[in-house]
Amino acid sequence: MQPQPRRREVLTWEEIDRLIDTLLPQFRREFTAMVMITRGGIVPGGMLAETMGITHILTAAVNFPAQMQVEKTKLMAWPEFLQFPADDLLRGRQTLIVDDVWGSGRTITAVRNRVSAAGGFSETCVLHFNPHRNLFGNTRPDYYAAVTDAYIVYPWEIDRGPDQVRLNG
Repeated sequence: MQPQPRRREVLTWEEIDRLIDTLLPQFRREFTAMVMITRGGIVPGGMLAETMGITHILTAAVNFPAQMQVEKTKLMAWPEFLQFPADDLLRGRQTLIVDDVWGSGRTITAVRNRVSAAGGFSETCVLHFNPHRNLFGNTRPDYYAAVTDAYIVYPWEIDRGPDQVRLNG
């Protein structure tokens, strides 16, 4: 049986502004650092950092190499950190980890674990949480603006991303 194609949602900048506005009142503490996960977390992370006055901005790049052809085995691959802040940049800091989507949760969970191992105190934040793809049971992002089961296309991906989504034609 062929899997059904996932529903796609193409968002506007106005919708992103509303999602950011939904997140802001949720924060329970002040953060002294932010780790933005590349590439998806760069734009929402920048918007949040500006609004929240966070100036200690760091990035993390994570890859999950496909080791075998079997789909389930791919999901169990160990993360490869292509870029990650030095421990001393995270130690003792209240750190907000930002990405665009929590799908399987593998990437943001790997980053959270690395921040904790460095001595940072982290909480996770995404624009969209997809509980249907989540691999971590009842674990979910600390902060999220919306729940979805769709494939989300953000305005910064239109006509630029790997899918080359076009709105006109």
